[in-house]
Amino acid sequence: MSITLQVNGEPHTCSPKTLLPDLLAQLGLNPRLIAVEYNGEILHRQFWANTEMGEGDRLEIVTIVGGG
Repeated sequence: MSITLQVNGEPHTCSPKTLLPDLLAQLGLNPRLIAVEYNGEILHRQFWANTEMGEGDRLEIVTIVGGG
């Protein structure tokens, strides 16, 4: 069984109740270098470990790029 959610406007499937850090790992993203908007709200890092993915959730993931 799987659920469908939107990640940066694209459909993505995962297991129900997948935690956000696990989803980020599945996507191959380094959690230290990203910011996450979850269902229209910026999700502070302290809440990531307890945030479960649900059917129809919307995530916008932005990679932080350093430069100089």
